[in-house]
Amino acid sequence: MPLASQPVGRRERNKQQKLDRITAAARELFAERGVDEVTTQEIADKADIGAGTLFLYAKTKGELLLLVQNSSYADALAEGTSAAEHIPAVLDAVMAIVRPVVECNRKQIDNGRTYLREMIFGDPEEPHHRDALLLTVQTEKAIADVLQRDERIGSGDAATLAHIVSAIMFVSMAATINVAAPVDDVVQEIRNQVQALV
Repeated sequence: MPLASQPVGRRERNKQQKLDRITAAARELFAERGVDEVTTQEIADKADIGAGTLFLYAKTKGELLLLVQNSSYADALAEGTSAAEHIPAVLDAVMAIVRPVVECNRKQIDNGRTYLREMIFGDPEEPHHRDALLLTVQTEKAIADVLQRDERIGSGDAATLAHIVSAIMFVSMAATINVAAPVDDVVQEIRNQVQALV
């Protein structure tokens, strides 16, 4: 029997169910009170697992936040990339990718800022951190693809510019000065800088 068509075993199903419960519990508690106000024991209790089991899936609370936020970031990136396909103007298409990512990050601002910090300074050997870094690579690729619509921008320059756009986006979302800023203001700040860049 080919590998792809083999049924998933009970052990794997149980692991996935635990991961789903952990993710749901952490998502709910982080959204209610913020990552800094939630303990890993509370997450374990809500997920109906032991604390030791929790640490098999994520070694720290920061990694739990990465687990939760990565799926939201991936959804936001897919939404933005899809929207950008139908927008002819390069700047508008880039911002179509950026806006849902900013909205996702600003749903709970402290969590969003902590997520960015974990993404940048976390352990790259940890799987949830690797997934977060992969999302940044995918974001930059999506932006580079849009930038290459401009015939003056080659693939190398597009990749470099996309990296700069990504840095602008992350700094704008994480900056203390923008803590109270609404999404539209953060997006406009990013747009102004990207417009000067391209």
